[in-house]
Amino acid sequence: MSFYTSLSGLQASQTDMSTISHNLANVGTNGFKKSRTEFADVIASSVSLSPTQMVGSGTVVKANRQQFGQGNLIQSANTLDLAISGDGFFAVKPDIDAAKVNFTRNGGFQVDSDRYVVDAQGAHLQVYPVDGSGTVVATGIDSATSLRLPSTSGAAEATGAVTMSVNLNANSAVPATATFSRFDPTSYNQSTQTTVYDGEGNPQTLTNYFRRDTATAGGSEWSVFSFVGDQQLASGGADKIPLAFDGTGALVGTPTATNFDPFTVASSTIPQQFSFTFGADTTQTAQPFNVGARSQDGKAVGQIQGVTIDERGLVRASFSNGDTQAIGQVVLANFANPTGLRQLGNSYWSPTGVSGEAKLGSAGAGGFGNLMSGTIERSNVDITEELVGLIAAQRNFQANAKALDTASQISQTIFNIRS
Repeated sequence: MSFYTSLSGLQASQTDMSTISHNLANVGTNGFKKSRTEFADVIASSVSLSPTQMVGSGTVVKANRQQFGQGNLIQSANTLDLAISGDGFFAVKPDIDAAKVNFTRNGGFQVDSDRYVVDAQGAHLQVYPVDGSGTVVATGIDSATSLRLPSTSGAAEATGAVTMSVNLNANSAVPATATFSRFDPTSYNQSTQTTVYDGEGNPQTLTNYFRRDTATAGGSEWSVFSFVGDQQLASGGADKIPLAFDGTGALVGTPTATNFDPFTVASSTIPQQFSFTFGADTTQTAQPFNVGARSQDGKAVGQIQGVTIDERGLVRASFSNGDTQAIGQVVLANFANPTGLRQLGNSYWSPTGVSGEAKLGSAGAGGFGNLMSGTIERSNVDITEELVGLIAAQRNFQANAKALDTASQISQTIFNIRS
């Protein structure tokens, strides 16, 4: 009997060392949760045997129980690195069409070539759909979708009107060159550039050249030549906008819009037309040339520039045209008995009858931890603790091996007596 008792101790110690070795091997695995081997004693008894005479029959491995304590949280520069401070798991799907959902504590996510947010294995992060205000519009695992970052936002809007207020320098001399040429800086006094947009949302550069035509004590006149790219703009055949100022430097007359004739830029096939208006604040003083105000109503298609995830798990994308868009809320899951989850490898778990069904929610809600963006949860393995446990398991193994050797020697002695 002592042979089998010692053998059970050897097997138990070997299992314990294997568990500890697995923990140590994954000390650098993000989101990994260590396991602990639990044992129970084995007693062979019968109704007729006195309780004071019962002898144990060894040990048995009762469970390899996972320990879901919090791992260390490490800061990172990646917004899509997520960590849960407290209880909960991320929900991920192996691919967009998969029906199965796995759960993980490893929040190291990135963007794939199709703009889906995925983990290192390519599994898609699941989010709840939201409306424009960021309010969740559907819940449940069947309503969850794979998080995908939009590439653009908004529709292109061609520039229809430009307004500008400037101050022209009253001390500017009339150019000696009689004919204006944008390639000859001596033929004009000042220039300024404004970004406008064509019908496809492509940015174009509107350049206005200011040339002083006359200069008298009673006032002066200016001409403004306008170009979009290399194309000169005209209005009713006139290739310039006249400006007149009185002796005080005030603009003569009420500002009116100049409607340029339709034109087509090289980057677009859509004819474009817009108006240009000098504001009432346009002046001529002894101060240097200055653009006091400028506005245009065109708009480009916004290109995605960044992603933010708040403590509730709400994902927002920002775009180059100033738009922001709520695109989902990260789904978190929890279980009645997390230690009953089935390990799948790659820091994945799946529910079992022991763990119970997944309870879904969002960060910060009852039963769920807080979500931290730009943070990674490391393994919860304590190297010192595991090494001490490994030494203890080794000593247990050696003690049981010694007991087995002693039983063998006793048996051999008995056999020698009989012979």
